[in-house]
Amino acid sequence: MRWWGWGEDGAAVKLPEPAARLLREELDLSGDERGEHVELSEVRLPDPRLPEPTRRSLASAVGQENVLDSREERVTHAAGRSYPDLVRLRGGDASGAPDAIVAPASGEQVAPVLKACAEAGVAVIPFGGGTSVVGGVEALRGPHAAAVSLDLRRMDRILEVDRDSLTARLEPGLMGPQLERLLGEAGLTLGHFPQSFEFSTVGGWVATRSAGQASTGYGRIDALVEALRCETPVGGLSTRNAPASAAGPSLREVMMGSEGTFGVITEATLRVRPAPASRHYEGWSFSTFEEGVRALRVLEQGGAAPDVARLADVDETRLTMALGSTGSVADRAGRAYLRLRGHEQGCLAFTGFEGTHEEVARRRGRAASILRAAGGLSLGERPGRAWLRGRFSAPYLRDELLDRGVMVETLETAAPWSALLAVHATVGGALREALTGRGTPPAVMCHVSHLYPSGASLYFTFLARQERGTELAQWRVAKSAASQAIHASGGTITHHHAVGTDHAPWMPAEVGPLGVEVLRAVKQRLDPTGVMNPEKLLPER
Repeated sequence: MRWWGWGEDGAAVKLPEPAARLLREELDLSGDERGEHVELSEVRLPDPRLPEPTRRSLASAVGQENVLDSREERVTHAAGRSYPDLVRLRGGDASGAPDAIVAPASGEQVAPVLKACAEAGVAVIPFGGGTSVVGGVEALRGPHAAAVSLDLRRMDRILEVDRDSLTARLEPGLMGPQLERLLGEAGLTLGHFPQSFEFSTVGGWVATRSAGQASTGYGRIDALVEALRCETPVGGLSTRNAPASAAGPSLREVMMGSEGTFGVITEATLRVRPAPASRHYEGWSFSTFEEGVRALRVLEQGGAAPDVARLADVDETRLTMALGSTGSVADRAGRAYLRLRGHEQGCLAFTGFEGTHEEVARRRGRAASILRAAGGLSLGERPGRAWLRGRFSAPYLRDELLDRGVMVETLETAAPWSALLAVHATVGGALREALTGRGTPPAVMCHVSHLYPSGASLYFTFLARQERGTELAQWRVAKSAASQAIHASGGTITHHHAVGTDHAPWMPAEVGPLGVEVLRAVKQRLDPTGVMNPEKLLPER
C-alpha cells in the first residue's frame, strides 16, 4: 500500500466532472485547493530507540532479516488509514512510527517475541494490513520507551480445510483476495468483503469484529469464528473447535474485538460455505428514505433479506448518481424514468443475492414482491452490477479528494429500527452544525447496511473544505459532535470500525464503568506489563 494513501500506484480513481462540479458548489471550493503530499525523504521520523539487547532477542526469534527499521518500513507502519492518519502522513509527520518492525513466520515465533518485549518493556503493536480507520495500529508507547510493529503478513497460510464441517483453519496474515482465491480453488468462500478487502487480513477482521458488505447474508466476522488461538505475554490461549459450547462465558468472544490489546491472534478457524454458482445484484429506488427503511425492515423481519442490502439517503443518492453519470442516452433515459415515477429526489437501494441458481431465483422473487409492495421501484441489474464493480473504490477516491483540499471521513453506528431515523437525523444534524459553525459547511451522506431483525447499521460519509493548517482540529470538532449525537440518540459508538484510539473515550458510555474495569482486569492478567498495543480500546484512567 502507498505510504501516503490507499492502494497501489496505477490504481487511482478519478473524480468524474459531474461529481467534481457538485462538490465545488456544495463545499464552496474555489478549485485551486491542492493537498499534495511530501516526498518520502522529507517525512519526519523519530530516532529509533529499540535497545540493542532486545533487538538481538527479536532477531533470535524471527531471524535478523525479519527485524526491519528502514525509513520506508517505519513510515509504512506509522499509522492506519483514517483521515487524521493521512493528514499527518501527507504532511510529513510520522511521529507515530515504530522503532522497528518484527515479522514472524509462525505462531511459534510470536511467543518469544512477546516474551522479549514484555521483559524489556517494549510496546508491541500487532499489524496486519494497516487499514484501521480509528487509530488502531499507531505505534503508541504508553509508559514504554520503545515500540515495535508486529507485522503478521508472513503468516499467510491456510492450515486446514474441513469440507465435512465447512470450516477452514487460517493464519492471521492472509489478505482478503488471497484467501478467497485459495478457498475458491476448493470450491468454497468465506463471503467476507469489507471495503478494505483488498488490503486487510483475517487477523485484523477478527481483532476488530469486522463486518463485510455481504454480512446481512453471510454474517459478520464474529458470527463466522469457530475457534481461535492466541499468544499473550503470559502464554498461549485457545478455544475448542466446536460448533457451540455451554462451558462458561466465551473466551472466544473476549479475544474477538480486543484489537491486540490482550494478545495476538495466531490462528482462526472460520466457517465457510460453498462458493455461489449464481449472483444477482440489482438497483431499487424509494421515494423517501423513511419509505426505504421501512421496506428493509419488513424484508429482514420477514426472513427475505438479501445477502447485500444497502439504502442510500437523498444526499448520498445524489453523489452516487453524479459519480456514475456518463451523459449517455441510457443515463438520461434513466433519470427521465425516475422523474416520471416521482422518484427524482428518491433514495437508491441495492440488493444482492448469492447461492445456487434455484436459491437465488426463489429468494429474489420473494424479496422483489415485498419491496414493490413497500413502494420500491425496480431499476434492474445495471445499477447493481455497477455497484458490484466499484464496491472497493471509495478509499481510492478519498486520495483524489484530499488532493483537492477536501476533508473526507466516515463513521458508522447501529441502532434499533425504532430509533434508526432519529439517529440518522441527529448525527447528520450534529455534523452539519459543527462544521458550518467553523465556516466549512459540509456535505453529509449516509446509507443503511447490515440488517438485523432488531435494527440496522448506518454508515455516514461527510465532506467539507479543509481548514488549511488546522485540519486535525476541524476533524476533532466534527468527530466529537457526531460521537455525542450517536450516544445521545441511542446508537452504538461503533458497529464495525472497532475502537482504537478514536472511540476509547466513549467506552464507559458504551459498556459502563464496571464493564471497563472488567476489560482492564482481563488485560492485567494477560498483559501484566502493559506492552500490548497501548492506549487502544480502553480509555485513559
